[in-house]
Parts: sequence; structure tokens; C-alpha cells
Amino acid sequence: MNICVIGGAGYVGLVTGLGFAELKHKVINVDLNSEKVEILNNGASPIYEEGIKDLLRKNLKEGRITFTADLESGAKHADVIFIAVGTPKRDGGEADLTQVIDVAEDLLKYIDSYKVIVVKSTVPVGTVELVCSILKRGKVEGQDFDIVANPEFLREGKGLYDFFYPARIVVGANSDKAKQSMRQLYAPFLSLESNAQSLLQNSGSRPLSFTAQPSTPLVETDIASAQMIKYASNAFLAARISFINEIASICNRLGADVNEVARGMGYDPRIGHEYLEAGIGFGGPCLEKDLKALIRIAENNNYEPRLLSAVLERNEYQVRQVVAKLKELTGYLLYKKIIAIFGLSFKPGTNDVRTSLSLRIIDQLEKEGAIVRAYDPIAISEAKKIKPDIEYCEDPYKAVTRADALMILTDWDELRRLDFERIKEEMASLNIVDGRNIMDTSMLKRLGFNYIGIGRR
Repeated sequence: MNICVIGGAGYVGLVTGLGFAELKHKVINVDLNSEKVEILNNGASPIYEEGIKDLLRKNLKEGRITFTADLESGAKHADVIFIAVGTPKRDGGEADLTQVIDVAEDLLKYIDSYKVIVVKSTVPVGTVELVCSILKRGKVEGQDFDIVANPEFLREGKGLYDFFYPARIVVGANSDKAKQSMRQLYAPFLSLESNAQSLLQNSGSRPLSFTAQPSTPLVETDIASAQMIKYASNAFLAARISFINEIASICNRLGADVNEVARGMGYDPRIGHEYLEAGIGFGGPCLEKDLKALIRIAENNNYEPRLLSAVLERNEYQVRQVVAKLKELTGYLLYKKIIAIFGLSFKPGTNDVRTSLSLRIIDQLEKEGAIVRAYDPIAISEAKKIKPDIEYCEDPYKAVTRADALMILTDWDELRRLDFERIKEEMASLNIVDGRNIMDTSMLKRLGFNYIGIGRR
């Protein structure tokens, strides 16, 4: 099929475009950022993601994907058009739909044959219908176009894996013709005989180490429900994180270890182990944004979402608690104290620092007069765009030189393998706040560190 992905230089758009190109579709990714378009056409990726560079170069070379800033050429080429533009959070918490609306207005000019318009951006209920109403000003639904809600469930750092092995595919549509097009598009994922693993092997491409999975559940539903599935999923994941952080605070007072508690809970098949890691809370570009948007959606429809509001409040409280733990070790006054930070990205495996809680904690430290020195394996350049005024170190051992405390705020595996005997020699005071509970507590205490985790003994 011929596919156009609008917002094709962004995270969701790029992974989506590359995934379909690898499955032998002809893809044009459109993005208004001409600088990113040029970078991508030259075989480099503006985002960090395991396997993405190899997949990009392979599909560029084989002519299955191109990048352009020209929406007209992309739209006229396509049988299926994905809208994957950003929906950032407004000050009031609601999603900013400006880019989605602008795309709909532009598509009205360029649709010249039947297209399936697929909204993949995370948008409030009613937005897909809004896009449809804009297109109906000049086009006929069912004849010139059909509209589909197809939310994405890509985890940053694992995006390609999630594309090729989705836990489920959600399609919201009113048109049987559009549903059939989506079944055709996603056919490799829907049968055991023709799964993504076999297609990758047949194409000779192994961008990542995939393990064959059973056929993927296809959830065909109405458009409103499809949009709500995305919001409800992220709200539930956020609730799990706030829940385990609440349990961690109780563990602190009872002498229990939250890691052991979560391990025991997770074996219950009704619960599972995912998203039960106590820490600094949830950040990043999705969970917090989508939770705030869902709260605002509910309020705008005359419903008070008390549980959702409590999840958000608990997350904001957790950031303050992490700074309070630092003060337990260093004393209440942080003025002129050197605080080393390990981890800037909102999670390991990505250089994304959007709404990273690490940067939020750094803001709080700076307000209290601390001197911040930060290290991250790959996210320093992105962090500098947001916070150019702190000292960044390419070497973790330099970051802790003469430091009064070390805060571990992203759970990079490499941090576990650092030489803490050397770190001990470099630091002025042996204080560690482990905001991700990744360190060997007995080892650190044996070396003489003052260690505080989140709900750990």
C-alpha cells in the first residue's frame, strides 16, 4: 500500500513510517521541520532509538521510504494517511490540537481520490470527529475519505519492538471499507502464519533481536472508545506508579522493603510486575500529559475525576519527597552544596528529556541555591536545550568530584557497573539518594555511603 505519515520526523511518525516501510509498503513521511527532513534523508536519525539507524538506512537505500516537507506530494501519493503530529499540553492541562486541525485543513486541499485518514496522535474524544467535520466541508465521507482512530502504544526506547510486536491493535471506525483497509495494513500481525518475525527474516533484516509472538489481538470498536482506550491505558499505568510510591512511603515507616513487596505482589496474575517500581514518579511525554488531559476532559463534561486527580497529586508530591530525602542526608540548607545528578532522560534507552522529572528536581535544587553537576550517557545534548545553565559532564566520575551528594534519577544499567570505590574517593561527602532503587544497598553501605532509596531498608 502507499502510505503517508504526517509528523513523520517525530517519534511516533518515524517509528510508524519505518515499520511499514520494512513490511514492504511504499512510505512518504511528511514533516514541516525541513532540517529534520534533510537529516533523515541523509540516513541519520534526530531521535535515539535502538535499531532505528540501521532500519532507516536500509529502507532509504531500497527506496521504500522518503522524507519531505511537501504535504501535497505525500497526500496525493497515499492510500492511507496517518496523522501523527504532536498534541502538547496547554497550561490548563488540555491537549493542544492546533497541529491536528492544521493538518485537517491542509488535507482538505489535497485529497483528490479515496483515502483512509488515520489519526494516530493521542487526542481527546471528539477530535477525530472534528477532523472528519473539517474534511466534510469539501469532501464526501465514504466516497472521498473515511476516518479511523488508531492510537499508538509505543514505549520510547522500545518503539521498534512495540511496532513489530504490538500487545494489541486498536481500530476505531464507522466504515466497513476503512476497517478492511486497516485489516489489510496490519495483516502481518494478525495471523500466526504470517507474523512480523517471518517477514523480517524473509527480508533479510534483523534490526533488533525479536522473539516470535502469537497473533496480535485486533480491537475493532467505535471511534470514541478507541480514543478513550489510549487515555485510560496511560492513566492506569500512572495510577500503578503512584500506588507503589505510596506503598514505598508506608514501607519507610514500617521497616519493610518496597522492592520485596512489589516482587511478592507481582506474582499474582491479576497484578503482574510491570509498572510496580517505586521511584521519583512518572514523567516523560505521555503519562503525565495524557493524565492531565483526561482529567480536563472529565471536568469539561461535568465529572469530577477524584481518583485521577489523586494520582497526579501523588506524583507531584513524590518529586518533593525525593528532594526531602536529599536533605535528610545533607541538611536542610542546600545553598552552595554540590549535587551530582546521574540521569537526565525520563527513562533509560532514550535521549528524550521532555517533562523529565530529573530536570524538575534539578529546578528545585537550583531554586534552593545548590550547584548542580549532571551526567547522562546520551541525553546531555537534549538537556542543554532546556537547561543550558548547569554543568554537564561526559564522565560520571568527573560529575561526582567534590560533590556533597549524588542523586540517581534515571535507571541506566551502566550506573550499576560504575566503580563506587573510585566514586567514594572523588566525593566530598558520601551521600547517595537512589531515586530509582537500582543500586546494591549492601555494597554501598559496606563502602561507607549514607544511602537512601525509595521505600528500601
